[in-house]
Amino acid sequence: MQLNEVHYGSAQPIDSYGPGFFRVGGDRIDGAILATETTARTWAGLGDADSLLKLAGAVDVIFLGTGSEIAHAPAGLRAAVEGAGMGLEVMNSPAACRTYNVLLGEGRRVALAALPVNATD
Repeated sequence: MQLNEVHYGSAQPIDSYGPGFFRVGGDRIDGAILATETTARTWAGLGDADSLLKLAGAVDVIFLGTGSEIAHAPAGLRAAVEGAGMGLEVMNSPAACRTYNVLLGEGRRVALAALPVNATD
C-alpha cells in the first residue's frame, strides 16, 4: 500500500471533533460549525439557512453533518440550498468531517455545516 501525505495549502481541515465541539487549526469551536476553505466558525444549526445561502457561488456542495446519527435535512433547508445552485449531502457528522477533509484536500469547492456529536457516543 502506498501512503500519500495530504497537502491542504492554505485551507484548514477539521482536525478533530468530540462531544459538543470541533477543532480546526488548533482552535476549538463549541457547538455546530460552518467551515469552508477560508474560515471556520460557529453555526446556528439547521434553522440557519441564510448562512449557507451566503456560500452560493463559492462552493459547489455542502456536507451537512446531522450529529451522531444520520437524519433527514429539513425540507426547507434542502430546497433553499439546492435552489441556490449548491448540492447538499447529508450524513452523520463524523462521516461529513471525513468527506469534507478528503475533498478539501483535492482542492474542491466544498463546505461543512455540522452539528456536534453527543457526549454519550
